[in-house]
Amino acid sequence: MPPPPDLLSLFLHFLSLSLLSIGGAITTAPEMHRYLVGQQHWLSDTDFTGSIALAQAAPGPNILFVAVLGWNVAGPAGAAAAMAGIMLPSTTLVLAATRWAREHQQARGIRAFTQGMAPLTLGLIVATGWLLAAPYVAAPEHRLATLALIAVTLALTLRTKLGLVWMVLAGGVVGALGWV
Repeated sequence: MPPPPDLLSLFLHFLSLSLLSIGGAITTAPEMHRYLVGQQHWLSDTDFTGSIALAQAAPGPNILFVAVLGWNVAGPAGAAAAMAGIMLPSTTLVLAATRWAREHQQARGIRAFTQGMAPLTLGLIVATGWLLAAPYVAAPEHRLATLALIAVTLALTLRTKLGLVWMVLAGGVVGALGWV
């Protein structure tokens, strides 16, 4: 039996993740998974993956998955705690930093920081993608289809200018048809 959700702990954990979410909140999904599924046992692995898939399929901002995770942990109060935690520090920091960086955009340090963040962001996104694909790659009945879908998506991303929205839509259709 999982412990009852502690909204303050949920808020504080997402508050700390906000400062690590370089490249967007989705880059911290592995740590969210570790905390919500592995440590607190508030969600199952399936609930966690389903929450992200549902939010990513819905129109709107990419960060909606945080609200869905919070909702699945503790209903409306959980959604509010998770969203406030993830949004408050990063929003405040981004507003202050962008104002300062705009005034100093030609400084060597600012240019170096901007260029150095690209590989970090890419690595965090790859880790998140692997976390979400791992349960399907591990299941023998889904392994080949999942790996094929990953390979096709990677090839289309690298070789075409096809929008990512179309690839997400195609992945949703493939999943809805039960091919993955």
